[in-house]
Amino acid sequence: MNTAELVLKDQFPGLAGNWHYLDTAATAQKPLAVIDATVRAMGEDYATVHRGVYARSADMTLAFEAARRRVAAFLNAHEDEIVYTRGATESINLVAQTWGVANLKAGDRILLSTLEHHSNIVPWQMLRKKTGVEIDICPITDDGRIDLDAAERILTRAHKLVAFAHVSNVLGSVLDVARAAKLAHAVGARLLVDGCQAAPRLALDMAAFDCDFYAFSAHKLYGPTGIGVLWARKDILDAMPPWQGGGAMIDRVTFEQTTYAPAPQRFEAGTPNIIEAIGMATAMDWLSAIGLDRAERHERDLAALLRSELRKRNDVTLFGPDDALGIVSFALDGVHPHDLGTILDEEGVAIRAGHHCAQPLMEHLGVPATARASFGLYSDEADIEALLKGIERTRRIFG
Repeated sequence: MNTAELVLKDQFPGLAGNWHYLDTAATAQKPLAVIDATVRAMGEDYATVHRGVYARSADMTLAFEAARRRVAAFLNAHEDEIVYTRGATESINLVAQTWGVANLKAGDRILLSTLEHHSNIVPWQMLRKKTGVEIDICPITDDGRIDLDAAERILTRAHKLVAFAHVSNVLGSVLDVARAAKLAHAVGARLLVDGCQAAPRLALDMAAFDCDFYAFSAHKLYGPTGIGVLWARKDILDAMPPWQGGGAMIDRVTFEQTTYAPAPQRFEAGTPNIIEAIGMATAMDWLSAIGLDRAERHERDLAALLRSELRKRNDVTLFGPDDALGIVSFALDGVHPHDLGTILDEEGVAIRAGHHCAQPLMEHLGVPATARASFGLYSDEADIEALLKGIERTRRIFG
């Protein structure tokens, strides 16, 4: 543990005390910079946005839209391609219920992968009920990556959408987004990427990725809950019908007819998450100042160290690739992950135990659940030492 890591950890009030937080893939702890920004936005700066004629409302509107520009810069995209949502789940549902309903029909096909989070499975199943579209599943490799060679063999002109996770929330495996986009576009399909686990760990570049939709949640990248982003190509957004109706997404309303605002406002009905948008932009500033390259390197190194230590045990099964990014899933022989998680909690160690909203992947792995340790920029070797100590205690309890 070096001094820089200690100073970084001190920026997180949620990590005070002898607590080892290894559940960042579920939600990241918040740095003081984000906490302070949201408190100011909720307090001394607070007003609603867009329609107030008084100065504070105008100032808050400027801050709110500046946050959108910050998101665009974070993605190397344009601000009119940024739709605020409640999170990645809502972003994917928005695409399914607008673009999907408008463009997909019986006989069309969607390609998902074995490792997808439920948020990138269930919306497409709901769309299947509504439109008759069919769903195909791309397998994963033996070490837990989406098998793009298999995807190339599976894809046909009938496929209109490919929806893959950028980083697996269970295995930590990383998708080659640019290649996935090339494969999808070769058959005329769109590519949607679930970027929840990638956004806090990898530099994102929509121009280089060449995907069509990208979704993520702010709370996993050190920002507030209740807000996320859907990025989509401007021409696609412009052609998508609105999803929810109400204030802010309209041009003109009469009882006979309503006309709608242009994208992205067309998809942001109602009073927006003002405070959360400012908090998300602050989190991006904080993360970018540290460096996404540092985040990736730091979390790969910690995951590699934990995998190396667990591999020394003959009672642990590891899942995922050796170069997993910030996430390590494993099973301790003869111990249910929930029992392990409970004992670790007594040791001041927080992990995730369960199916991780990826039940089809659990079925593929042949386990009901796994234990998952996931790292953030504030994580260090002391967290791993505490985890290993807790695993050893669990082994003694269960024999």
